[in-house]
Amino acid sequence: MAETEDLVAEIEALEAKLAEAKTAITRRFIGQERVVDLTLAALLCGGHGLLIGLPGLGKTRLVETLSTVMGLNGNRVQFTPDLMPADILGSEVLETGADGSRAFKFIGGPIFCQLLMADEINRASPRTQSALLQAMQEKAVTVAGETRKLDLPFHVLATQNPIEQEGTYPLPEAQLDRFLVQIDVAYPDRDTERDILLATTGTEDAEAHQVFDGPSLMAAQHLLRRMPVGESVVEMILDLVRAFRPDDASASERVRDLVAWGPGPRAAQALMLTVRARALLQGRLAPSPEDVIDMARPVLVHRMALTFSARARGEDLGALIDQVAQGMLRTEAAA
Repeated sequence: MAETEDLVAEIEALEAKLAEAKTAITRRFIGQERVVDLTLAALLCGGHGLLIGLPGLGKTRLVETLSTVMGLNGNRVQFTPDLMPADILGSEVLETGADGSRAFKFIGGPIFCQLLMADEINRASPRTQSALLQAMQEKAVTVAGETRKLDLPFHVLATQNPIEQEGTYPLPEAQLDRFLVQIDVAYPDRDTERDILLATTGTEDAEAHQVFDGPSLMAAQHLLRRMPVGESVVEMILDLVRAFRPDDASASERVRDLVAWGPGPRAAQALMLTVRARALLQGRLAPSPEDVIDMARPVLVHRMALTFSARARGEDLGALIDQVAQGMLRTEAAA
């Protein structure tokens, strides 16, 4: 009983701290509450986020603000076609000592930070994109045969422009799967855009203050994994993920017709974490089936693919996910 009371007290304290962090972020990143929640959820789960949106929607400003509020050492890399892996990871240089001796010295690249913004990640070549794979999964990089650990916590927030595809290299499925969530950054509504104009074109710019630091964020990530998840939520996660696998018996005819391949077990793991994060951000002690439905699209949309014929007909993968997920919620409510 005492252990349960301690867990509840810790969760409530974290919820208050997260509310303060959201307030600090929205001082500089106005509106777009959904984007802020998904980005914070990615950090709380110890994962990485892929921000999809047109230029000028504040993605860079969001990451800079997150770096301040979460107390993380951040770096930004603008990905270009001529960017090389060594430009991200670092390289060894030959250094001459005062006594004339020579030795190789490792100079770390911008990846040696806690929050890396990979701006327009699909503009770099596949060779350079792959340089992030080990770092994102293992929190380490290997240069010249030596593995070097990265500072913890380590998170990557990458951006992509969904419209301009000329001169870009689409991320391979293996790397897309490394991103915990895909965060779609849409145009702000009229009132929000008005607030942005008034707040950012004056003589003073709003400043964010630090709420977390590295150790407290890692403690929050550990606490999130201790949150209880009800059996009904676990079953809904399993049902949802398996419903999008075309060769699974539970898949509908529509899914079999439209989906080329479905999400793997890593998608179910991501849902188990992100539903807890959503509950935390909303001030609740445990996730509900509604959390599974809400997180389905950002967790699954980049882990699946439509068939060629479905793409030719103009089918939308996100809409399919929403449709199947809402159908499951109605079935759950009826039961």
